[in-house]
Amino acid sequence: MSEDSNEYGLSPEKKTVKIEPPKVDYLPPKPKDYNPPIALIGTGGISEYHLKNYQDSGFKVVALANRTLEKAETLRDKFFPSASIHQDYRDILKMDEVEVVDVTPHPTDRLPILHDCLSAGKHVLSQKPFVLDLEDAKKLVDVANHKKVNLAVNQNGRWAPHFSYIRNAVRQGLIGEVTSIDFSLQWDQTWIKGIPSFEEMEHLILFDFAIHWFDITACIMEDQKPKSIFASTLHHAGQVYNPPALASVIIEYPQTQVRMSFNAHCTQGEEDVTTAVGTKGILRSRGSGLNEQPEMEVHLQHGSVTVPLDGCWFESGFQGTMGELLSAIEEDRTPYHSACNNLKTLDLCFAAQRSADQGIPVHFQ
Repeated sequence: MSEDSNEYGLSPEKKTVKIEPPKVDYLPPKPKDYNPPIALIGTGGISEYHLKNYQDSGFKVVALANRTLEKAETLRDKFFPSASIHQDYRDILKMDEVEVVDVTPHPTDRLPILHDCLSAGKHVLSQKPFVLDLEDAKKLVDVANHKKVNLAVNQNGRWAPHFSYIRNAVRQGLIGEVTSIDFSLQWDQTWIKGIPSFEEMEHLILFDFAIHWFDITACIMEDQKPKSIFASTLHHAGQVYNPPALASVIIEYPQTQVRMSFNAHCTQGEEDVTTAVGTKGILRSRGSGLNEQPEMEVHLQHGSVTVPLDGCWFESGFQGTMGELLSAIEEDRTPYHSACNNLKTLDLCFAAQRSADQGIPVHFQ
């Protein structure tokens, strides 16, 4: 092409060929026959999504524990009327019939609860972010291994339909080698205003929220080791809550760049876009929020197609984390979202916070 060409500086024109949707298994796993008694510790805000999806999946919740009994009673009556209620979670650990415990309190309260549950010989699903320190995570993994029980982390984004589709499509080689992943999110998180547990969190976006995006990055990149990470956060003048609402992250792998852009203070025009580019194609999901990702754009060398997606994050995600744990117990294997697997996610998350604090990239050994 010459410099005088009318197409100079433009992408080459391409023909659009519609293809058949590729076969990608992205739906949440379910055990075949195993349906043990489950207990839930902590009945705060997120626990309602746990219980609703356990009810929808046909799982059996037999006990709830919470320091404020009224909260536990309200959720018990709504979802599992025959479940017992306890103010002290240790009472649940004495119940021989309980095999699996879902632990939902915040990280600062969660550590001793997780240790007690594992020590009691219970399989455990821990709320994310798993821990505040990698050494604590490793100690809990050691306890689980010693007691021969499973410790999994509720990284429910792994089974959000759009993320699950992308990670499984990449795993089966649909788009070749991944060269870049872009996450761009503008959403309204002003609902946290006045809630101390969130208002006091220095890295609300990078820790409590972006943990999902660090996790799906670790899943897509699987065994590849990152080279470096650079993160930045910013508090803007119009915010109604304390932690910085703006954050950006760049993660460098040997042959891949991952870019994340977060704005958690958009009260109009919210959008959530994920794009994975490979040597053989592109996958793209977009919607008005993380729970509204209705379809996947698939662009391959021989054509393109838009694939409708079944389910949504706050259904499939929560069904997937418990479903995968129960399936792993049933099949006598390690769950895909094991605490040991989650160490890679935590490593990215903690390194991003250090980078934001120091204003320089963090390099991985």
